[in-house]
Amino acid sequence: MSADATPRAANHLIRRKARASAWFADRAIVPANVLIRFLDSESVLLNLNTERYFGLDAVGTRMWQLVTSAPTIDAAYYQLIEEFDVAPETLRSHLSDLLGRLVENGLIAMQPSDVGTPSSV
Repeated sequence: MSADATPRAANHLIRRKARASAWFADRAIVPANVLIRFLDSESVLLNLNTERYFGLDAVGTRMWQLVTSAPTIDAAYYQLIEEFDVAPETLRSHLSDLLGRLVENGLIAMQPSDVGTPSSV
């Protein structure tokens, strides 16, 4: 392991969290190549193209449900604040981390919240 491995990993994490924070105005969509199966209050996500899968506990599953159904990530975040007894900063950090991991593994995709909405003109 090189001497700069830890700072490089830390920089990667900082960049991923910064990208994820920028997504709060966007909405999450589920790519066609992703399957999800619910098992009680938990779930398993599978990317059919890469054969990568993720298991989500009850909290991660609820985050997934809200971010993939809300008009924006921000709307999902505020719904999660209502549902869970957690500090807003902690929730935002955990949600950003989950979003970053899901996007990196092709399990969700982000798009501007106004894509696919009717024009007001």
